[in-house]
Amino acid sequence: MEYRIHRKVLRMVSELHLRGYQRLRIAPGMSPSGVHWRCGVTPVTNISFRNGAMMLDWDLLSYHYSSSQGSKYFDEIEKPLATPSRLADEFIDRYPTIVEAGKGSDWMYAGWYVEMLHLTYPSAFPIAYADWDLPQDHLGFVGEGGNIRIPLPPPGLGEE
Repeated sequence: MEYRIHRKVLRMVSELHLRGYQRLRIAPGMSPSGVHWRCGVTPVTNISFRNGAMMLDWDLLSYHYSSSQGSKYFDEIEKPLATPSRLADEFIDRYPTIVEAGKGSDWMYAGWYVEMLHLTYPSAFPIAYADWDLPQDHLGFVGEGGNIRIPLPPPGLGEE
């Protein structure tokens, strides 16, 4: 995996949090083949109250990135030099409905998110779903990182 390229998605969400969209969450996991890391971005209302990293409706107010896309963050031309800040600008322009639904404060999640970025730096990625068993009391991870234990994020507001 090209860690720096894929990590920009996580850093883009952090930038969105700084801009007042703390109600945006990630739903990270692995493709069925186990080869590609995936990361959905959606508002807290589309996240399970049982697991704060699980998306409820993959078609509702959601953006999806896969490491198979490389630096084609928005399914178009390669953007290898794009900064997380520039990606946040583009995300706001392309997905105004998602962004509007993610507007507001969620300091518990934003704090958890900063800690997750710290724990996974520089080359590990959180996962909440995969086609293999994952821990129930914390998030799994892929990449390099030794013995990382990523706490579960705060519950979402979605009803199952």
